[in-house]
Amino acid sequence: MPAWLSVSVETEADRAEALSEALMESGALSVSIEDADVGTAKETPQFGEPGQAVAKLWAHCRVIALFDPIDRPALVARITDAAAAAGMAAAPSFAIEEVAERDWVRAVQGQFDPIRVTNRLWIVPSWHEAPEPEAINIRLDPGMAFGTGSHPTTRLCLEWLCETVQPGMSVLDFGCGSGILAIAAARLGATQSLAIDIDERAVEAARENAERNGVTGIMHVQHSSEPLEARFDLVVANILTNPLCVLAPAIAARVAPGGRVALSGVLEQQAAQVIDAWAAWIPLEIGDVCEEWVRLEGCRPLP
Repeated sequence: MPAWLSVSVETEADRAEALSEALMESGALSVSIEDADVGTAKETPQFGEPGQAVAKLWAHCRVIALFDPIDRPALVARITDAAAAAGMAAAPSFAIEEVAERDWVRAVQGQFDPIRVTNRLWIVPSWHEAPEPEAINIRLDPGMAFGTGSHPTTRLCLEWLCETVQPGMSVLDFGCGSGILAIAAARLGATQSLAIDIDERAVEAARENAERNGVTGIMHVQHSSEPLEARFDLVVANILTNPLCVLAPAIAARVAPGGRVALSGVLEQQAAQVIDAWAAWIPLEIGDVCEEWVRLEGCRPLP
């Protein structure tokens, strides 16, 4: 006997939410909506940058509902009734799969292995032993805030910190997410590492991760609405192209004369846009590329 039954129904965007609600009313334990064209040339990303409109749903959706085990005729009747309640003219085609019981915690943990950034630096989930005990091992688990070390933009910034941080330096992590970059800076020898973010959940996550990695004496975390007047030897910002452009004067002002900055969250085709936006404050150039993402680097001129 399976633990659950998963029902997959394909429909257009204008019916997807209504069908989801009808399936929940019919007894579904959970319902999700995903892109029915995922993995094809028609796949449509559902994210954007500030100031850009994002479609509410994909044009062609797949609604997936999870049910307790029941006999097939009863389940088919529920799906048919839900489709009618959602205003679908004809009974939809659907697929039913059995879902076995499993240890979901272990299943999720199994997707995250230690990540080697450089010979010096590893990112290690708490449930793994450190592969290289003599290296700098940052303990970090997937959570609410962005930054586990697996995304190309995070790796680009971590590699830059490994190359650039020297003992005694001060570092600002602008838009810190999980705090991974500020933690890395502290572990690499910075004597002052400040992490700021606009998201309260990120601020909380960064503080917890700093404590887990024993850097609370060096690393400090604050909300970006709090006053910040200090300048830093190194500034790193792994956010998105639009905010990097809009916030160029504010971020550049935090770089000390002769200090260096690294920016990521920028696709190759967006690099020129960011370079132009920063030209009045700090000249930038492409420092490295990883999977179509770039790291832009620059040095603030001395007075």
